[in-house]
Amino acid sequence: MAKLVGLAALIIPLTTGCSVEDVIRFGWPSGVTPQAEAMRNLWTWSAIAALVVGAITWGAMFWAVAFHRRKKTDDATEVPRQTQYNLPVEIVFTVIPTIIVAVLFGFTVNVQNFVDKDEPAQMHVDVTAFQWNWRFDYPDNKAADGKPVSTLGTTETIPLLVLPTGRSIEFTQHSNDVIHSFFVPEFLFKRDVFPMPEKNDQDFRWQIDSIDREGAFVGRCAELCGSYHSQMNFEVRALAPALYDQWVALRTQTNPATGAAYTAGEALAKLGCGQLCTPTAYTTYPFTTDRTQRSASLPPSTGS
Repeated sequence: MAKLVGLAALIIPLTTGCSVEDVIRFGWPSGVTPQAEAMRNLWTWSAIAALVVGAITWGAMFWAVAFHRRKKTDDATEVPRQTQYNLPVEIVFTVIPTIIVAVLFGFTVNVQNFVDKDEPAQMHVDVTAFQWNWRFDYPDNKAADGKPVSTLGTTETIPLLVLPTGRSIEFTQHSNDVIHSFFVPEFLFKRDVFPMPEKNDQDFRWQIDSIDREGAFVGRCAELCGSYHSQMNFEVRALAPALYDQWVALRTQTNPATGAAYTAGEALAKLGCGQLCTPTAYTTYPFTTDRTQRSASLPPSTGS
């Protein structure tokens, strides 16, 4: 029986189709930024260290149970040998946990400083949350009217946050009403969006070193903010720098078909880069925020 258990313990992990990287990820999702990878490494090695400590602890427990249990030949009235007040053992049991906690604390602070660093970024995005949608402004790029290029979400339209890969990006957050939370799972990072963050002493600026690959990622509000909180979706489209620069340039021009400036979705579609540049290709439709609507609907998204 013991041989079968040991064989199963060896075979099962090797036949699940998971790579070693997947196994030591311990459920941590895949990220697309250097900050996400740093957090994943911290999680992985913390979990491995915890398993090592656990294995040693369990081994000591089972060893004590197996080799120090009372035998049938022992005198039931005999008091077992006592080992309390063993100074060397107590020192070891105090020093080793202290070292473990200190090392874990050091690595945690190092990763936290990297995630929360404040350095000059290559581009900036202003994020405004409101019940129950988002506006994204690009203060480094001005539209024809002199105002920053902007993307506004509506009841019918999920806002598109278009970003370049390979560039550092600083986000500045603000809420027009209640507390929201900006959350992109692939960034492995979320931060609450407060009203008047300057007056409330809130850290409303954060940054990522880069986005490592092109892709489409769903963003959400992760703070309960009212009746339609679950419908505060947005999309991140990560484009190669050259494509992103073309997209920004289009946002400053007039669309001949409409006579107005290109919207985020129209500019994206005009790039003609396949599914990634199709506004509705990756859309996660929200429920309508129309208060008179009594059933879910799937409105088309043009990504204004």
